Amino acid sequence: MTNHKTWKLWEGDRIHPAEAELLRRKTSDISFPLHERDRKDIEKLIDAFTTRDDALGLAAPQIGICKRVVIFKNKDFNNRTPVRNEKDYDILVNPRITQCRGDEETMTEGCLSCPEVSAEVTRFTEIKVRALDRQGNRISKRYTGFLARIVQHELDHLEGILIIDHGGSIYVPEGREDFFTQALKDKRILRPLPAGEGSPDEMG
Repeated sequence: MTNHKTWKLWEGDRIHPAEAELLRRKTSDISFPLHERDRKDIEKLIDAFTTRDDALGLAAPQIGICKRVVIFKNKDFNNRTPVRNEKDYDILVNPRITQCRGDEETMTEGCLSCPEVSAEVTRFTEIKVRALDRQGNRISKRYTGFLARIVQHELDHLEGILIIDHGGSIYVPEGREDFFTQALKDKRILRPLPAGEGSPDEMG
């Protein structure tokens, strides 16, 4: 199992400015035919995702690669074992949302790059995405329901957007309000997650 570092805004009581700078940067498109460096970066992202059991998806910036590529589960969202079968995940290169449909829905999301906190995020329940596959073939996919939320979460990373940027309530562990008020540097509501409510799945 390869150990890939996850880039985070903070960890424990330490804020990571250098990691935050990359996570906040807009990513660059990947050109085809693939350069060897780009091919290795895509393989690195696949390996990083398929060797962990704590995320529904992963975007390249989360492992320090500022390129426009994401990977995510496309089924069995409650299964906590690593995804091994290529049919069980999607990988999108240079993805763009071309259509948003359906109602907007607000849910609480977690993120590997924002450890310990969760945030209320409003997203569309149906989207259409254009992208390339690993061979450079054009693909167009429609995602609905919870999967549409996962895809929007991962594509946000490619624009330097995180769950704490959506304007909803942010939930933090009890006793950690002072640290996160400083870390977030804004006046949004910070409060412990309601009693009896577990942390949401980490989307990546």
